[in-house]
Amino acid sequence: MNHLEKYYRALGLEPGASLDEVNQAYKDLAFIWHPDRVPKDNERLQQKAQEKLKEINQARDQLRSVKSSAYTKKPQSPPAHSPAPSRYYQKPPQSSYQSASQSSYQKPPQSSYQKQPQPQSSYQSAWQSSYQPKRPSSSSNMSGANLSGASLKERDLSGRNLSNANLSDADLSDAFLHNVNLTGANLKGANLSRANLLQSNLNQANLQEANLIGADFSGADLRGADLRGAKVGSKDRIMVKLTGANLSGAIMPDGTIHR
Repeated sequence: MNHLEKYYRALGLEPGASLDEVNQAYKDLAFIWHPDRVPKDNERLQQKAQEKLKEINQARDQLRSVKSSAYTKKPQSPPAHSPAPSRYYQKPPQSSYQSASQSSYQKPPQSSYQKQPQPQSSYQSAWQSSYQPKRPSSSSNMSGANLSGASLKERDLSGRNLSNANLSDADLSDAFLHNVNLTGANLKGANLSRANLLQSNLNQANLQEANLIGADFSGADLRGADLRGAKVGSKDRIMVKLTGANLSGAIMPDGTIHR
């Protein structure tokens, strides 16, 4: 197996996959393997997550570099309205238009092999390239915001203040909600499937009839939260991660109060 095949396999792709497929596979794996999704007290899993993230970062960067280089090396024909290319080499520039055109022929863009970007850490590469561009606004204070029915799938809302916000029926599936303040927020009927709510504050939050299957509430504050009718699994199988979560006084899906 050559190096390129190794990089494709690291992203779970067949050799020759497109750049779009590389980017999507990387984004999915970075979301799954980010160390923030692993309990801090589990050193073995933390180490494994960091190594896996480093591996997929390298695979993504190498495949992007190869594909970008192949694109920049494609021959380009001169514009139809431009004079013959020989004029640009035989005569000095006479106008700003000619000067710009001549410069474009004499100084072609450098390939990714000629100038590599400065390396980023695993954390920066994973989240800056994949999730940060999807943030809905630059403000961290969204207290009381009306986001009812909003499509926030896969958004990174980590660290935001969404206290008392209206998120009823919003799509928050696969969203990154690490350390978000959702105190008193209305999440009735919201889709939180596979959402990451590590150490989030959901004190007194309304989670009635919300889809919580696959969500991670590790270390979250769910005191007094209302989970009546929430989807948490199938039959007797609970499919919500609640490691270290505080459920004191919470109304459970079956209507009982957690003690």
